[in-house]
Amino acid sequence: MAAEKLCSRGGQAWFCTTGLPSDVVIEVDEMSFHLHKFPLMSRSKKLQLLITQREEKQENGGEEEEIREEELHRIALPDFPGGTENFEAAAKFCYGVKVELNAWTVAPLLCAAEYLEMTEDMAEENLISRTERYLAQSVLRNIKESIRALKSCEDLMPLAEDLGIPQRCVDAVAARACSSDPTSLFGWPISDGSDPKDLGAAAVLWNGIDTGARRKIGTRSAAAAAADSWFEDLTILSLPVYKRVIAAMRSRDPNPSAIEGSLISYAKSSIPGLTRSSRKPSSAPLTSETEQRELLETVITNLPLEKSSGLVTPRFLFGLLRTVNILRASDASRSAIERKIASRLEKATLDDLLIPSYSYLVDTLYDVECVERIVRHFLELQEQRVASEEDEGGIESPEGNDTAVTAVGRLVDGYLAEIASDANLKVEKFCDLALALPGNARVYDDGLYRAVDLYLKAHPALTEGERERLCGVLEYQKLTLEACTHAAQNERLPLRAVVQVLFFEQLQLRRAVAGTVLASDATALRTPELVMASAAQPEESAAREGGVPWRATVRENQVLKLDMDSMHARVRELERECARMKRALERMGSGARARGLGLITRRFGCQFGAQVCDSRDRTVVESGQKPETLRTP
Repeated sequence: MAAEKLCSRGGQAWFCTTGLPSDVVIEVDEMSFHLHKFPLMSRSKKLQLLITQREEKQENGGEEEEIREEELHRIALPDFPGGTENFEAAAKFCYGVKVELNAWTVAPLLCAAEYLEMTEDMAEENLISRTERYLAQSVLRNIKESIRALKSCEDLMPLAEDLGIPQRCVDAVAARACSSDPTSLFGWPISDGSDPKDLGAAAVLWNGIDTGARRKIGTRSAAAAAADSWFEDLTILSLPVYKRVIAAMRSRDPNPSAIEGSLISYAKSSIPGLTRSSRKPSSAPLTSETEQRELLETVITNLPLEKSSGLVTPRFLFGLLRTVNILRASDASRSAIERKIASRLEKATLDDLLIPSYSYLVDTLYDVECVERIVRHFLELQEQRVASEEDEGGIESPEGNDTAVTAVGRLVDGYLAEIASDANLKVEKFCDLALALPGNARVYDDGLYRAVDLYLKAHPALTEGERERLCGVLEYQKLTLEACTHAAQNERLPLRAVVQVLFFEQLQLRRAVAGTVLASDATALRTPELVMASAAQPEESAAREGGVPWRATVRENQVLKLDMDSMHARVRELERECARMKRALERMGSGARARGLGLITRRFGCQFGAQVCDSRDRTVVESGQKPETLRTP
């Protein structure tokens, strides 16, 4: 049945082109539908009752006939669910026109049918039964279709809620999302295997004959690729409806990846600027700051604190943290996201830690206090993990814990080197963050020494006490020989630090010499056995191979021991001389510091070329160049 819709500036009208004059006018919003009584009364109990009541009023009323005929069949339906388009579809159904049902139209048509009371008592295969059957058999068995139907219910409240349509859709989405069978997400099998009981396996054929064997096929990858799209489908839901879906999923105790994947997708599509690398504009309409704050707190609350899946990356968590600072979310949300970051801090990058400071009370470029809190949360989680392993009586894994702590140590050293050039960074904050990590977090202190050197270079006006406090974060015995050589000629270091560096440098040299001596002694002890094994050889050959090298090694060992004793005495003399020079320099002023440092080197009797060191890249600068700050590639 064809229908024509005529629109004018003064209003809108819809006429049914049956060739018969209309005898009833239904007003929905601003649209007037000129229809006929019989098709409507045969399908809708509500319209039948309204038309009958108007006819009875006409018969019993005392109004003029012309007015009664004009108003006889004019019926207003205020607040009709779904508006004029939905009523048009219901009216067409009354005229026998085939109505297209899909995920977007089934819920509005079901609400319209319930509103008009289009039950089976009026006619067989009426609109209520058809929409109910389609909803149950086609929509609720498919997660994507259920999400679309749920979205269409947002404009049908409260009638849709009274009919239970949103809750049925929410339960269907939660059930499909939490199902262990990936094929149940969409309601159809993904693999081509003929046996539904052997999903994920295909028949092995030989010359076209089924051998009965089965081979595995990539159903999981196909399911995972298809399931990712329903994360994006959930982003069309409003926040209150989306929170109902997440609550239903959590109540079913699902695989955490389903909830986390959904939260990530919804947050990225609804909060602009959540990720730095995302250049694609958000398709969702921009919400207010209050709505974004509510969404942010919802995402943080529903993210599990413990490590549950690999979908939530540190970059995404740091993006949430930056957004928390921008939107000024609650302290509970900030603490929760910081603890979540701490649980996987070892996988973060230096760029993640560079959190801008958004508070006008903080004068530094980056939020150093926030990073320090995250590091302390990380150490607390490490202690709790070790304690839980001990309580359970399991085998501890110190290597795994040490690896994570070491990775965080390198990360913090790089962060300190990055923020060292900030002119407003106080020595106290720098030292607090450097000392927050335990001693086993750093195998070598070269990275920390580089950060200290950069800080000294960017803050030339530091007092001697501040310099000594800054250098107090270093453990000089953990510096490599290259770093010691660089620090020994670094004029930015305080005198006490230079003396300690020289001392530990000589200890490293002593260990190196001692290692050479031990190796030589071991070779000498093995040499007589060689001579005994070759006793059958001529006597001259035995003396040449065994005796002469052994005597030469003994003489070299004696010379090395004498040199080490002499070096030890010179180090003690150097320490006494440095103490006297420090007192003299305090009287003379800081102008003689450079001359004093050169005197130390000359008095010690060793000249080293300036070498720029790095704990990851062994690069050496030729002798005679001025020492510069340690650099990493």
